[in-house]
Amino acid sequence: MPTYIALTYTADVDWSSPEQADEMAEYREFGAAARAVIRGGSALYPTATATTVRVTGGRGGDVLTTDGPYAETKEALTGFYLLECADLDEAVATVAQLPAAWNGAVEVRPIIPV
Repeated sequence: MPTYIALTYTADVDWSSPEQADEMAEYREFGAAARAVIRGGSALYPTATATTVRVTGGRGGDVLTTDGPYAETKEALTGFYLLECADLDEAVATVAQLPAAWNGAVEVRPIIPV
C-alpha cells in the first residue's frame, strides 16, 4: 500500500501554547478518526525556531546557516502526517478531515520507498 505525506500549511503559531488548545483538540480528534492510516506525524514549532542550511560550492563546501524559514509567507509548514492509504483518492479524503484543510492548506505527496 502506498505511503503519502500530508504537509500542513497554516498560520505560523506555537501549537504548544495554551491559546491553541481548542484547535489541537480538533487535531487529536482527527488523529483518533484516521488512526487506521496514520503511520506518523507531528506538529512543528513556529518558523522563528527554524534554521535554514545551505552548502556553497556543492558537496564539501562551506556550510551556511540562517535563522528562520526559507521564505516568508502567509501560511507556513506547520506539521505533517505519514499516511498509508490504498491510493491518492483515499489520502485526499483523509486529509480533507484535517483542520489545516479548513483554514489553510494540505499538500499531499506520495513517498518514494528507499
